[in-house]
Amino acid sequence: MNKYKSIADSEIIYTELMVPHYANFGGKVHGGRVLLIMDNVAFTVATKHAESYCVTASVEGVDFLAPVEVGTLLIIKSRVNYTGNTSMIIGMRVETQNPITGEILHTNSSYFTMVAIDSETKKPKKTPGVLLTSDEELRRFCEGIHIKSSAIAKRKLLKSDLADHSREKLDSMILNENCIIKF
Repeated sequence: MNKYKSIADSEIIYTELMVPHYANFGGKVHGGRVLLIMDNVAFTVATKHAESYCVTASVEGVDFLAPVEVGTLLIIKSRVNYTGNTSMIIGMRVETQNPITGEILHTNSSYFTMVAIDSETKKPKKTPGVLLTSDEELRRFCEGIHIKSSAIAKRKLLKSDLADHSREKLDSMILNENCIIKF
């Protein structure tokens, strides 16, 4: 029998002060630090939903819209958007808040695909489905279907070496790109 859980059961809002130790050479919070925090948040949401250890399988669409400033509060709103058989897509909205002025800035959004792992076999295990209770949850679940299919297509493309493409096809692919051929 399938088990279904409410999205609210594992949804979290995480907040952390961005300290000088996190700064890069440009004086902004290092993007890798933000990704580390996001990965930890995705793990927490996925583990709460699956009720088991989870691992990161992929990260889709990390586009930094604005830098994260030292001294701001990093706020990550995170929830399960989609569940497959053994995987979950965790949606995240990342914002910063100036603790003095209260100004909030959307810095990025992202989707982490997490896989539930069986504690005995160390293999992927079935995860509970989600109980959709609103139009927004239905929309996000359907977005998850598209994210999953585009991720599969991307992995297929990355495994391709384009060896089956003719020279003419390769030339046409780079027609408007910033390169020149010198061979």
